[in-house]
Amino acid sequence: MTRALGITFDKVNKWYGRMHVLRDVSFSVAPGEKIVVCGPSGSGKSTMIRCINRLEEHQSGTITVNGVEVNDQRRNVDQVRRQVGMVFQNFNLYPHLSILDNCTVAPRWVRNIPRAEAEERAMHYLERVRIPDQAHKYPSQLSGGQQQRVAIARSLCMQPEIILFDEPTSALDPELVREVLDTMVSLAEDGMTMICVTHEMGFARQVADRVIFMDRGAIVESAAPDDFFRNPREERTRLFLSQILH
Repeated sequence: MTRALGITFDKVNKWYGRMHVLRDVSFSVAPGEKIVVCGPSGSGKSTMIRCINRLEEHQSGTITVNGVEVNDQRRNVDQVRRQVGMVFQNFNLYPHLSILDNCTVAPRWVRNIPRAEAEERAMHYLERVRIPDQAHKYPSQLSGGQQQRVAIARSLCMQPEIILFDEPTSALDPELVREVLDTMVSLAEDGMTMICVTHEMGFARQVADRVIFMDRGAIVESAAPDDFFRNPREERTRLFLSQILH
């Protein structure tokens, strides 16, 4: 039997104590599809994508990634994490390691790739994000935009099938945002499956196949960018867009 590819959420719920942070979330992502998730702070966006690779645990419903259910079985979690890369808001680079070593540590220790091969792969992806000249520096010697591009290269070094972005530009100064978004646009053009939590609506218009709007833990609206921005169905979506676009 052929396994179902892509990501599927089916009536996923999550609580923090008595706080219901995800409410019957259901949607799917096809291979190669680019999804932008937006919504006000506290709407459950980051929690939702962190459930995909089990950085957060959901209490009910099912999540599957390329046919593997995300649950409390260690084997399943490891299998999913081998396929899913993630780029965080605050870079999460090892400060005591060079940029090259930041990019090679996971392939070497998780995938048992020889050092020379891991370094060759790392240089390929540092070229891809246009900072190969920074390979022997340390994170503190780079700008925020450069550090985020290193974080993207580091994720790509594990050669994931899916990449998740959790507000990747929100910690950056405004003048550094464009260089990170340009890198993400390049990945999208290559057909990488992407889910990106962001308030960068220009990026959503340019790249997304679909925009998902969340509020209070639920999906309020899901639509192609043209429909989402020009003719949103829900009043809550229209209010959000009127605030964020002005």
